[in-house]
Amino acid sequence: MALLWPILGLIALVAILFAAERRWPEAITRLEENFIAVLMAIITLVSFFQVVARYGFNTGWSGALELTRILFAWLILFGMSYGIKQHMHLGVDAFIRLLPKPAFRVVAVFGAFCAFLYAFMLLHAGWLAWFGVDVSTNWRQTGAIGYWKFMFDRGTGLDDLRWPELIQSLFGTQERVQRWIAYLMLPVGLSLLAFRSLEAMIAIVRGERELVIAGHEAEELVSEHKDILKD
Repeated sequence: MALLWPILGLIALVAILFAAERRWPEAITRLEENFIAVLMAIITLVSFFQVVARYGFNTGWSGALELTRILFAWLILFGMSYGIKQHMHLGVDAFIRLLPKPAFRVVAVFGAFCAFLYAFMLLHAGWLAWFGVDVSTNWRQTGAIGYWKFMFDRGTGLDDLRWPELIQSLFGTQERVQRWIAYLMLPVGLSLLAFRSLEAMIAIVRGERELVIAGHEAEELVSEHKDILKD
């Protein structure tokens, strides 16, 4: 029951995304692209100014490294689902393309299901109870949702990243940025990965998509552009 409200929140997030994407597909795609672009821009700018400050003025921001590390993790966790949506994940498909078409589709559906299962297993570790593990006694064995909830309840701060003094005085918050804020993308990103994998699996079953990866498409892109440098 302790994890009920985070689980319901993630389900609501996925449901809202599903409904919004059916209504405004292009806008949602642009929103995802802009979010990724903003993360990359912040990482680049923080790193650039930190280098200038360090080597030009012998100073710097103590929380710069921690911020860029967190944002890079956000970029990966969010980009996983976007990569599946946009057919960007590379994979080796040489063998399965030798299979008959019905067998090829079965293997393709199984691959998408494995991606979904991977995200689901990392999200919630209740499945460990099947092997006799009592996940209620150890927060390290509760999956991404339990891990985030543990950090939310404790309110532990990050090592170097601190709130500006103005925010501390206005909102009376603690000095260090809470870990649950930094780790929020862990359950969110895995939920989006599960959602996109499930979408891909349904699209493969319907014949609207070949694979969850872009192995064959990548070969086509290479062959299409192999003579560009010659020109």
